[in-house]
Amino acid sequence: MIRWSVTFFIVAIVAAIFGFGGIAASAISIGKIFFYIFIVLFLVSLVFGKRLDRS
Repeated sequence: MIRWSVTFFIVAIVAAIFGFGGIAASAISIGKIFFYIFIVLFLVSLVFGKRLDRS
């Protein structure tokens, strides 16, 4: 998941360099969404991983 967000951030940077503002804005939005999903899934796995180890 983090690989997808980094990929979209790189696409956004390249698009911004070449002057494609709309594409860059879309790519950065998608990258942010993937990054937030990654953070949520990471935190959920930390919480449930610790609960399963104790039982």
